[in-house]
Amino acid sequence: MGRSEERQGAGSVRGEGTMSRVEAAIALHQRGANCSQAVLAAFAQELGLDGELAMRVATGFGGGMGRLAGTCGAVTGAFMSLGLARGMRQPEEAQAKEAAYTLVREFARRFAGMHGALACKDLLGADIGTPEGMRRAKEGNLFATQCAGYIRDAVRIVEEMLTI
Repeated sequence: MGRSEERQGAGSVRGEGTMSRVEAAIALHQRGANCSQAVLAAFAQELGLDGELAMRVATGFGGGMGRLAGTCGAVTGAFMSLGLARGMRQPEEAQAKEAAYTLVREFARRFAGMHGALACKDLLGADIGTPEGMRRAKEGNLFATQCAGYIRDAVRIVEEMLTI
């Protein structure tokens, strides 16, 4: 599917003259999707995953994986997108697994190079896995002010890596 073809489902709001993949991901986040859902849904249909299923699969990865403040949801959404694009379909496909691992490591290198970290708590400067950290994140409006940039960069890096 080309960049100008319309997408369907939860993460698909792009079509000729409408939203880019980045804009669609950020719009989903603004509507309440977590960072992982927003990134994965931006690529889902094109990579053979129903938008609603993408939202469900990525639910637990938000907030640094279940709000544990670990790996950023935008990063995990990107990892899942890369796996959908180049990952193994059968257990015997060792080359596909290695290709996906290579893409994940390259994505991590690029993202960390831009932002200095991969962990949600490091990126936000608040450990949202604790009541104090969550309070600081909410008071500082960090989800709206910081996460959109991480989502934007994650989507852009995946687009560059997959040249889609």
